[in-house]
Amino acid sequence: MSLKSKIEWTENTWNPVTGCTKISDGCVNCYANRMAGRLQKMGNAKYKDGFNLTLHPYCLQDPIGWKKPSRIFVNSMSDLFHKDIPLDYIKQVFDVMNATPWHTYQILTKRADNLLKYTDELNWTNNIWQGVTVENQKTVGRIDYLRKVPAKIKFTSFEPLIGDVGKIDLTNIDWAIVGGESGWHARFMDIDWVLNIKEQCEQQGTLFYFKQWGGTNKKKTGRELLGQTWDDMPEMNVS
Repeated sequence: MSLKSKIEWTENTWNPVTGCTKISDGCVNCYANRMAGRLQKMGNAKYKDGFNLTLHPYCLQDPIGWKKPSRIFVNSMSDLFHKDIPLDYIKQVFDVMNATPWHTYQILTKRADNLLKYTDELNWTNNIWQGVTVENQKTVGRIDYLRKVPAKIKFTSFEPLIGDVGKIDLTNIDWAIVGGESGWHARFMDIDWVLNIKEQCEQQGTLFYFKQWGGTNKKKTGRELLGQTWDDMPEMNVS
């Protein structure tokens, strides 16, 4: 059975890998790390090693049995392009995505250099959306790596947005997600940082999606920006 997701821009999650390591400022308050710790304490066998990087090959075939077309966030609890995940295993993940064209797969990575290193080894069918996370101006360079990837849909997640990203080149970037950090130690997000991205999306023809303000109570702060919600996203399975 697929795992329904509460993440606004997806529908289900698929985690053939769990666990990760922190590499940049956006990782400081990692939600997946916190969640893995809770699941470990609850006795969930998949998280018996907590947030240590762990491959779960028994999960690889799961989406084949999910017959209803769905947007699936791949590795919501890890990073598919982590340096310690073997290329052969990544290829197996891609094989399943290639074999299930009725689904749309959404992949996010902070390891854009590794993504580009492996990209020619992978089969980028049209149902695979590839994204990178950009949390501040220091990490904007990840977009340049993404631009070279032959995914049909390329997107950037500015979440958690913890600083102004300045001027960005969104050439060939189809979609931008913006969101504030949530949880007890959530860092501040300035509306001007959000509007800067929104305006550049409008100028450069990139779809804009505002996910949340975040904070210690994200339900209370909500999703409205300038008095409305912004939910643009690409169509599923663009051919």
